[in-house]
Amino acid sequence: MREPKADQRSFMELKAGDKAVVAGFFKGNPAYRKKLLVMGLTPGTPFEIVRIAPMGDPVEIMVRGYLVSLRRQEASLIFIN
Repeated sequence: MREPKADQRSFMELKAGDKAVVAGFFKGNPAYRKKLLVMGLTPGTPFEIVRIAPMGDPVEIMVRGYLVSLRRQEASLIFIN
């Protein structure tokens, strides 16, 4: 876990159709971080926002060729390039 650099953004800034690369994770619940790593969201991994539910939760992404749904709380731990 590390803090983002000035040129890195939060996952939550993305909209449907946006593409990004996982840069790291904000400090937070270690169980969520482990869950994200197990799902393939490791630093350097590209992904695309497929859709966001009308109320903003969950968010569906395409990563490593499969679709993953993330809760807003989980996704907020990710920072991107």
